[in-house]
Amino acid sequence: MGAFDGDTLVGFAMSLPGYREGKSYLHSHMLAVLPQHRNAGIGRRLKLAQRDDAIARGIDLMEWTFDPLEIRNSHLNISRLGAIVRRYQPDFYGPSSSPLQGGLPTDRLYAEWWLRSRHVADLLRGEPQPQQILERIMVPHTIYQWKQDPQQRSLARTLQSDNRTALESAFQRGLAVVGYERDTQGNGSFLLAPWNNTSEI
Repeated sequence: MGAFDGDTLVGFAMSLPGYREGKSYLHSHMLAVLPQHRNAGIGRRLKLAQRDDAIARGIDLMEWTFDPLEIRNSHLNISRLGAIVRRYQPDFYGPSSSPLQGGLPTDRLYAEWWLRSRHVADLLRGEPQPQQILERIMVPHTIYQWKQDPQQRSLARTLQSDNRTALESAFQRGLAVVGYERDTQGNGSFLLAPWNNTSEI
């Protein structure tokens, strides 16, 4: 899927078909928007176009991975699209030289976007249903500064490790990330609540 400004491609979303446990799904491999066109809702519109196309093909589930320390991505995936999270993969890609990673392990969360679910439909209509939030796990806005400053990088590494432990423990106890909040300072918080397969219908 491409987003264009005239004849110029300014953003795209690319997915791959997958098959697991007798069901087909899409793995959304990459979503990217040129820097000068960000914060205009293009990424969300591309994902919604992917959703429409997937539903037309009879696909109910789209998945992708994202960095749990990236507050903007988490907000888009969970608060703006309605993805849930039940899986954590430590150091998914192995060592990375990307400046965005800041020398930390490439930990990733798996976003599950149940395209036809009531959870997603209500959220996209602007009518999200209240959830029984049992736990919150915070990512401070200072994480970006910590990752880029060699003298503070240990703070980022400690936060990543602590949040990894907390999220993995929550998932093992049957909780899922069902919401995400950002406060006025720009801190992000994962909101965890019970989840079961009937919620995917």
